[in-house]
Parts: sequence; C-alpha cells; structure tokens
Amino acid sequence: MLRHNPAARIVRARPAYIVTPGSRIAALPALPKQISISESSTKQRAYHSSFRRPQIRLSPRATQNILRYQIIRHVSGRPLPQSRSWAANFFYRTAALLGASLVVLGAGVVAFFIYDYSTYREDLSHQEIKVSEVALSPRRGGPKNLPIAEVQIDDDDCAEMQKQKHKPKLVILGGGWGSVALIKTLNLDEFHVTVVSPTNYFLFTPMLPSATVGTLEFRSLVEPIRRIVTRVKGHFMRATAEDIEFSDKLVECSQKDANGNEVRFYLPYDKLVIGVGSTTNPHGVKGLENCHFLKDIDDAQKIRNHIMTNLEYACLPTTSDEERKRLLSFVVSGGGPTGVEFAAELFDLLNEDINLHFPKLLRNEISVHLIQSRGHILNTYDEAVSKYAEDRFAHDQVDILTNSRVKEVTPDRIIFTQKGENGQTITKEIPMGFCLWSTGVAQTDFCKKVSAALGTAQRNSHALETDSHLRLKGSPLGDVYAIGDCSTVQNNVADHLVTFLHTLAWDQGKDPENMQISFSEWRDVAAKVRKRFPQAADHLKRLDKLFETYDRDQSGTLDFGELRELLQQIDSKLTSLPATAQRAHQQGQYLGHKFNKMTSALPGLRVNDVKDGDLDEAVYKAFQYHHLGSLAYIGNSAVFDWGGGWNITGGLWAVYAWRGVYFAQSVSLRTRVLLAMDWAKRTLFGRDLMSW
Repeated sequence: MLRHNPAARIVRARPAYIVTPGSRIAALPALPKQISISESSTKQRAYHSSFRRPQIRLSPRATQNILRYQIIRHVSGRPLPQSRSWAANFFYRTAALLGASLVVLGAGVVAFFIYDYSTYREDLSHQEIKVSEVALSPRRGGPKNLPIAEVQIDDDDCAEMQKQKHKPKLVILGGGWGSVALIKTLNLDEFHVTVVSPTNYFLFTPMLPSATVGTLEFRSLVEPIRRIVTRVKGHFMRATAEDIEFSDKLVECSQKDANGNEVRFYLPYDKLVIGVGSTTNPHGVKGLENCHFLKDIDDAQKIRNHIMTNLEYACLPTTSDEERKRLLSFVVSGGGPTGVEFAAELFDLLNEDINLHFPKLLRNEISVHLIQSRGHILNTYDEAVSKYAEDRFAHDQVDILTNSRVKEVTPDRIIFTQKGENGQTITKEIPMGFCLWSTGVAQTDFCKKVSAALGTAQRNSHALETDSHLRLKGSPLGDVYAIGDCSTVQNNVADHLVTFLHTLAWDQGKDPENMQISFSEWRDVAAKVRKRFPQAADHLKRLDKLFETYDRDQSGTLDFGELRELLQQIDSKLTSLPATAQRAHQQGQYLGHKFNKMTSALPGLRVNDVKDGDLDEAVYKAFQYHHLGSLAYIGNSAVFDWGGGWNITGGLWAVYAWRGVYFAQSVSLRTRVLLAMDWAKRTLFGRDLMSW
C-alpha cells in the first residue's frame, strides 16, 4: 500500500497518467511543472479536473498498480514495454475470427442434424378417416352420363377443408404461370379450388434452355403443384381436360387408370379458368417428327440425350468425316427468345466443356445454325438489341440465316428457302444431326374443341378470344375465363362504336346515325373506350390532335364516318398481347384480385338483389397489361429491352443480372436454393455431360 511520504523524490514532468486511488485516470500531454508524489490528493484531483479528457474509472487496486508502475518508470528512466506488432495483432484477430466462424459453422451443422433427426417419424397407428360416400361412388349424369365428381375424397381431411367444401367451386385447368399466380393471389377460405393438369408440377419455363445442356438440373425448374395448392386448401387432379359443357357447368376430364385404360368423368364448377397453354406452331412444314420441341421437362431431357449421343457417336473410329460433320451440325429453327437462348446455351456447352472432355477434333467440326424467317433475330425487341445479339453470335461463329423459311425437315438434312439480295428466292439445304423447332405457338386440341363449340363468338384461329375482363367470348357471362398463352384479349374497338354512339345518343335523345359529336362529347367517348379497353389508353393521350386530324371538313364536330375511321385507326395499332410468362402471371394475379373483390362485394349485391348482369365490370376494372421488359441470354452475355428505346446490353455482369431476375421470380425458396447450387456446381465442376 502506497503511503503519503513528504520526503519522496521530485519527478521530472513527462507525458504520463495522474492517478489517485479510487479516482479517474486521464491522459495528459505533459505536466507544466514539477510535482511531488507526496502532494495531497486534493491538489492532484484539482489538476486532473482541469483537463477535459476521456476518463476511465479504476478500482483502488488497479489504481495502485498503475501508480506504482509510473513511479518506477520515471524513477528508473527505463522505457515502457512496447505493444505487440501489427503482424501479431493481425494474426491474433484472424485466429479469433476463424475460431468464431468454425464455432458458428459447427453449431449450424449440429442444428441441421437435430432438425433432420426430427423429420424422421414412425407412426404405425391407424385412425379412421372420414370420406363421403358420394366421393367414393359418384353419381352419373351430364350429356354423356359420366361420373360427376361433386365431392372430393379429401374434402373432410381437416377442419379447414370441411369449411370450404360448400364454398363456390373454382376449377382451374392447367398448372402454368397464370394458374399459379391466381392460386397465390386468392384469399383463403373463399373458394373450393380444384386444379386439373396432366402434369403434377409447375415448370419454370424461362430457364428451360439451360436444362437442355446440363447447366441446370431438371428438378431445379419444377415445383410440385400440390405444394402450391395446399396454400388455399385446394385439390389437385392429374387429368386432361377434354371438353366443356357450358349449359351444365361441367368439365369433361380423362385419365389412364392403373391398367392403362382411359377413364372419363365430369368435374362441376361455378367459375372456370382455362390456362392450358399452347403448342408449337408447325406452319404446315413437312417432317417435323424429325425435330425436337421445347415446351416441357420431357422435351428438355430428350434434347440433352440427343446432343450427348451425337457427340459420343462422333468420337467413334468407325464414323466417317462426312457423317461426323452431319452429327455435329445443330440447327435451330426460330429466332425468338427460346431459339436464341437455346443456341447460346448450346454454344456455351460446345465451347466450354467439349474441349475439356472430348477429342479436340470435334470442336473444329461443330457448327450451329439459326434460321429466322424475319430480317433479324429477336425481332420483337428493340433494333439495337437485335443488332447486338447478331454481332455477338457472329463473334461466336453461330451461323444466322435471316429471311429464310423451312420447307421440309428430313432425318439427315433441313431444306429451306432464302431471299437473296436481288429479291430472288433460293432453295438451300444443310446437313443436320439435330434440329430444334421453335417457331411460335398454336392452339391445343382442347382449345380448338372449345372454340368450335362457341361458334361465331370465337373468330381467332390461334387462341381463345376473351373480352377485356378475360371472360371467354360466347360463354355464359362471368362463368368462364381464359388466361395465358391459350387466350388473346379481343380489341375490336371499332366494332363497339355503335354501342358507344347509342349510349351517347340515348343520353341526348338523338339519332346515332345522324348525330354530330363535339370535342367535349368526344372526350366522353374516349373515356368510355379507355375504361373498356385499357390497352388503348396509350393511343388516346392527345385527344385534341386526334379530333383535329379526323375532323376532315373542319366543322368542329365528328360525324359517324369520321369517328369510325378514328377508332379503326386505334384498333389497327393495338397488337395482341405477347405469349410470355410475364403476361400470364399478370392475368392470373388480375383474376385473383378480382375474385377476391367479388366475394367481398357479394353480400352487398345480394342485399340489392343483384344476381345477374355484368358483375365483373360493376365490381372491378378491366385488365391492363404492363410490359415490364424483355430479356434474353445470348452466350456469356445478356440483353434487356425495357421498351420505348430503353435497353441494356452487356457481358458477364449482364449475365449475373439476368440470373438475378429469374432467381427472384422463382416460385419458391426450394427452387431458388437449387438454382444457386446448380450455378455453383457448373462453376466448380462444369456441366453435366451424361445422357439417360
């Protein structure tokens, strides 16, 4: 214990710490005068308090040790011990960080095994399951006297399903983008939902070209439909829709039983949504049985097997040079996004993996050809984007044949015509070992049958026509809807001219055929057009210029003929909506929100005794498509087209952005994890080069 000593030595002032037991310690630059250790603690505290420094409270024992150390330092004159070097500090901190990381990782592994252990269950007990007798033995009826599945066998599986079995029956045909978006948007406990599809999974179609060459695994692109339907406590039937009985509200379905025999049954509905997609357009070309299509997982697996088989056959010593060139000639017919992305993925496989694992001779013999009927590939994109894609393919030695049309496909060659520079048509042929046919979409057999049943209400030969509320034209109002690739929104603005004029004439008590429309009345007509046809809004922005342009006689009014000419011009500018996942997704969300709004408004409609009529238009707005941009992968590069001249093109950074967009749009956390693992596996180990 230090004690007060009047005879203590005088210490020369140095940068030090002034300390007293139980007080605070503060760093001082220097003492202005000599201070004796024997001075009273009161003076020390007073001197200490005159400096505004950060202070630390110490215990009495620590204070004594520091004071003793300062006395020894100043008395002996020896320098203080130096701190550790920066290298030692870096080593200690790195070791601490590494140790903490190992502890966290170890804890995570232990937690995973604990969770994995908890997922294994052995439940050998049996309990009585309640199933309705009507579900096990459905009654027969309908025009064809088939079994009617009025009750599902799992309607009583839980209390939530029991509450919904008496709700309005919503039947969804197809398990694509539109159907999944609709299911995810619906409110819980509002509908008795049943999904009918020949496949029991949802397919992430934008990444399908990547699966054809082993960049992604097939299971990374699919999500079981039953997991998605579980959200709304719905039901799933693996069957194929064959026909619709509109008057009886029945959907005819078929499926193979355990013995391979076809069985058919009816599924009743209160609301029906058709989202069965489309098929590839053959364009009347002969020999398409020698081509591959890319619409489903089975198609992607067949393509991968064919590519790898051709490569293996080309390595055999018995294969001639001519046959090897044919086997390694890959042709893509169609310059849209699917064809372009497949050609890019195929080039990546041949350029990055074949050189490493196959004889180098193959790389010199491989050729990729892209046949496009239009003047540019990606012709629906901005011109700058199309030009960038063509330049990129030219750099990668992908042969682009524009202004060409395929006439016939044989097992070993493809025959096509091409316009020359002088406008003459020349017939050419290419030896072919593989051909992908990707040239637009066409109606499925089911849609053709439905269209024929509705007669003159359906005049489009490529898709089912709907109105702006996505209701199927010709079907009972508010019962049947169509979304996705199988449908198209009917414009026909000019065809509704009489309705607009009659409404306006009745309001004013005039004859529609002879009335003259002023500018203010034209604004009312334009407002009604925008409400009924939201896609026409972009063409009705400058009403004053339109009015002035079509007022031929400069009378300040529009007559019947002038107004009809104006609306026909707008009608001609409205194009069909693109057959993309983006459009189907928006339509599914639109129907989900509208159905939710209609169910919430139903009590009020019943109070006012409103049961029939145009309930969709009374409750909800018309569908309006918002284009969010188009993107495409073109081989270690990607392009983005936002519309209106806004586009982005780039190299690997654009590829990562392209991946990021599709990663975010993936349907579940499971598929996102699998996508990330596949991309990492491709980086570390290359693509999958096996055929099954």
